[in-house]
Amino acid sequence: MPKQMSRRSSVLKNPRRQAGKLTAPGEPSHGPLTGEELQLAVRNHSMPLEALRNDTTPAGLHYLLNHFDIPYIDADNWHLRIGGAVQRSLELSLRALRRAPSISLPVTLECAGNGRSLLRPRPLSQPWMLEGVGTATWTGVPLAYLLAQAGVEDDAVEVVFTGADAGIQGGVRQQYARSLPIGEALRPDVVLAYRMNGAELPPQHGYPLRLVVPGWYGMASVKWLSTINVVTKPFDGFQQSVAYRYQQDADDAGTPVTWMKVRSLMVPPGVPDFFTRSRVLAAGPVMLTGRAWSGKGEVQRVEVGIDGEWSAAHLEHSASPFAWRAWSMPWVADPGEHELTCRATDASGAVQPLEQAWNYQGMGNNVVQRVKVTVE
Repeated sequence: MPKQMSRRSSVLKNPRRQAGKLTAPGEPSHGPLTGEELQLAVRNHSMPLEALRNDTTPAGLHYLLNHFDIPYIDADNWHLRIGGAVQRSLELSLRALRRAPSISLPVTLECAGNGRSLLRPRPLSQPWMLEGVGTATWTGVPLAYLLAQAGVEDDAVEVVFTGADAGIQGGVRQQYARSLPIGEALRPDVVLAYRMNGAELPPQHGYPLRLVVPGWYGMASVKWLSTINVVTKPFDGFQQSVAYRYQQDADDAGTPVTWMKVRSLMVPPGVPDFFTRSRVLAAGPVMLTGRAWSGKGEVQRVEVGIDGEWSAAHLEHSASPFAWRAWSMPWVADPGEHELTCRATDASGAVQPLEQAWNYQGMGNNVVQRVKVTVE
């Protein structure tokens, strides 16, 4: 077996389950949760679905996934270093970055593992339901501007971004690092952000500087940036070549996770039961609302299903090409039990699936949302 394949098999096997299995109360179909998953779920958090009402997600409600500890960074002594296959190496303070030309862009970011816990069998990692998403307005320096200042060499193929967060994953000690193809890195909308929703970046979202890659799943938007390195051969770090791959099993080299798949979500109507989160609402007119997005072209259609019968929803304009679109549809709720669903179609023709194909790491699960409601 090739060395890389053997390494992949050894580092991606499911961790052991603790003797005292933890089960999601009221959700037996989700199967037992492990203690390791519970620890991840406590450290990270999703966006409450009622926050879909907001065009922009407040920082405290925006989804959060951090692989390792949140590093402490003294911004007064921090510098961003840009080097590698460039004509001029740069070292920039936060003050210098704030003096550079800036852009502000609303961007929807979604975790690549969003929906993982709905798969059977469930891949063991952060146990997302459907809420690993958020839309913020990011302000900062266009990456292309700084790369132009450095002067990218003609033989450059990728740009590697390394964060200050460090730890061990799959038995490999590392700093979190990801790369982008040079063509993606030179897009005018890729931003090195130092502000989120008009305020200073919160520590958990990458203070003092993070990368934001519109259209790509969130793993590409490296936080706590420390270095940017232009390279002349593909980067093979752990987060690039082992993690974040579409695989069928542990020995499958897989294909890389990149652009977000088309997805829509609904604000669950009515009120929830505290323990089960099942929904209850009164009979009569109700406006169903939600958001839809895709990394592969603007969402062009959203359909809402009422007990399997689909109808087109009304779509609002998005705030930017990579921000979600609001949708709405009126419904007259009859007494009884109902299942509500929503599915989106983007400009590439991609449609959300009704059933999700399984993959080993639980990546890119964009299956339609199903909301069961009791109408009184």
